Amino acid sequence: MSTPSPSSLKIVHVLRAPLGGLFRHVVDLTREQIDRGHRVGLIVDSSTGGARADEILASLAPRLALGVMRAPMHRLPHATDLSAVARISRRLSDLGPDVVHGHGAKGGAYARLPGFWTFDQTPVRAYTPHGGSFNYKPGTLAHTGYMAVESLLARTTDLLLFESAYIGRRYRQFVGDVDAIQRVIVNGVSPAELAPVEPAPDAADLFYIGELRSAKGIDTLIDSLPMVERKIGRRPSLVLVGSGPDRDRLQAHAAEVGFADSVRFAGVMPAREAFRLGHILVVPSRAESLPYVVLEAAGASVPMVATDVGGIPEIFGPCATELIRCDRPLTLAEALAEKLAARREQNLVLARRLAAFVGAKFTLANMVEGVIDGYREALARKGAHDSGDVPSLRQAAE
Repeated sequence: MSTPSPSSLKIVHVLRAPLGGLFRHVVDLTREQIDRGHRVGLIVDSSTGGARADEILASLAPRLALGVMRAPMHRLPHATDLSAVARISRRLSDLGPDVVHGHGAKGGAYARLPGFWTFDQTPVRAYTPHGGSFNYKPGTLAHTGYMAVESLLARTTDLLLFESAYIGRRYRQFVGDVDAIQRVIVNGVSPAELAPVEPAPDAADLFYIGELRSAKGIDTLIDSLPMVERKIGRRPSLVLVGSGPDRDRLQAHAAEVGFADSVRFAGVMPAREAFRLGHILVVPSRAESLPYVVLEAAGASVPMVATDVGGIPEIFGPCATELIRCDRPLTLAEALAEKLAARREQNLVLARRLAAFVGAKFTLANMVEGVIDGYREALARKGAHDSGDVPSLRQAAE
């Protein structure tokens, strides 16, 4: 490994499950930060992710100057959290990073909790929410509890990096005014991901890519299938790509509506490979931050029907009027029937327009540089704070 430059940062990313868009985000950051000469390490859950995550982490390991630590991390609050935080705190103390960047609710908590008891030479503690706890319905016990924890952890947070303006607004609404630097740094795709993908000759009518769980609205998609059949005069086929806790329930639900033979569960695979499995990508989510699958599909000129939740309207930009409300099977069925009845070239007109917008605004290079600039700003501010030269944001506003 080459000798690091004087401007090289030591960065440790902390996350729970190596799955989905959050993991994609961290892997992209890690690779690009290493390419820019920084020394990077990962702290990741050991109980989730499966063979695909193991493969990706193994491929990264030789390039990680600060190594990979895997430890059991539960998705919900658990009795083992305290021991996990203690282990992570010791690991961070041994590594002495410049930046600890927590991702998601649990990764963010594990990254920031040690800030309450490590006072000397502490790193910048950065946090990217990725939706998660901010997607709970306001007023519920879960939402109230998570927001109380977020308010507590804000005291040890130097830098907030929101992947969508939507999550930034939610944070300010429910956590309030905090002292941390705040930046919206949208997710990005690489130039290679802007190449169009054509469906395979035997592609299904519809397909879904993502976790198989309630927040993704797949039950609404399945409920819409009989309605689509009545509208287009034939049974639509559907492929579900991904894994998750609701697979068995969704399989049973497909049988309940009479579509057991028309819904195929394809397992986990890379997104661009999955794009060949269907003609129309369906994103029926109830809650999202800034989903990578929508960015990737848009970049690849894949025709889509998506809901207007979270940061999805930010991705659609000038095409946002095409989005539909969530949890409405009939509305979804009407949108799907219209797409399936149209010629492919008609569907590609909107898809290409969206691809051009995403290619200009959501670039991997901008994402990585924005994150690193945020680190450096927080490091400079933290150093000035330590010497007493810079007032807090609240003091500056008074």
